[in-house]
Amino acid sequence: QVQPVESGGGSVQAGGSLRLSCAVSRYAYSSNCMGWFRQAPGKDREGVAAIYTGGTITYYADSVKGRFTISQDNAKNMVYLEMNSLKPEDTAMYYCAARSRERCGVVWSRRGGALFPYWGQGTQVTVSS
Repeated sequence: QVQPVESGGGSVQAGGSLRLSCAVSRYAYSSNCMGWFRQAPGKDREGVAAIYTGGTITYYADSVKGRFTISQDNAKNMVYLEMNSLKPEDTAMYYCAARSRERCGVVWSRRGGALFPYWGQGTQVTVSS
């Protein structure tokens, strides 16, 4: 099964932290491109961060650089998104997605993840002021 499964969302106050987790099948995880995306009500889906699971290369949206960290656990086929210094504007449904590794650094930020074929159901993050 390729479909990612997210967990770890919740409600926090501004300045707080959350860690999102994404579990995928070993087949989908190995040497692939994993991304975190988010969509707030009334807004387009946007890329937050991505990681090439065959190495250590990571990518971030400017809006989260220095606050969010994407990481992987190869033994568990897991990808994480550590979110610190959360702001109300980070409130959104967060999705984990997977695709093949080709051009990971280019496609992850294109068209709100439209080039990723495998998606989880999402996990809600709400940040109150």
